[in-house]
Amino acid sequence: MAGRYLRERDRIRDLAAFGQNPTTMIIACCDSRAAPEMIFDAGPGELFVLRNVANLVPIYQPDGGQHGTSAGIEFAVKALGISSIVVMGHGRCGGIRAALDPEAAPLADGDFIGKWISMLGDLPDQLGANTLLTPGERQTALERISIRNSINNLRTFPYVAELESAGKLAVHGAWFDISTGELWVMDGETGDFIRPEL
Repeated sequence: MAGRYLRERDRIRDLAAFGQNPTTMIIACCDSRAAPEMIFDAGPGELFVLRNVANLVPIYQPDGGQHGTSAGIEFAVKALGISSIVVMGHGRCGGIRAALDPEAAPLADGDFIGKWISMLGDLPDQLGANTLLTPGERQTALERISIRNSINNLRTFPYVAELESAGKLAVHGAWFDISTGELWVMDGETGDFIRPEL
């Protein structure tokens, strides 16, 4: 940190004095191999990043429970006034692998991960039943379907839906291939993931 801090000391001091003003929120997995700041080559204060297991977004549910992801979304949209949200999944996601094989160690006895992953509903069962797909193809498919599912859930937040329909907030999906370092972007119309030309 000392080297990077020294290089960006003035910027960090400005952020401390004047606060943050990012325009983009990234909802990403907490996997250490898929760091949004690295993927998007962003410096301090440029992205508002929210990370959780398998980059899942719950439905809007203000029931008095503890909802860290929902609180992060609310803060980004209402307090920071961000103009873009990107739900970014990634290849070889351990949370998605756990959803496809809930009995696999070491997550089988967890108190939280199984409940968290249950947000995917029966999607893992539907893909798991498809014998035409290899295990790797099933995993990649669920990683991408999960991004679309999280975007649908994100749109259940009234203020997200309102701002998006007014053209004041854009919602995007992306999938990062850890093995190649490529970022695939979801087509908003079709839901397909496309590798952009460089």
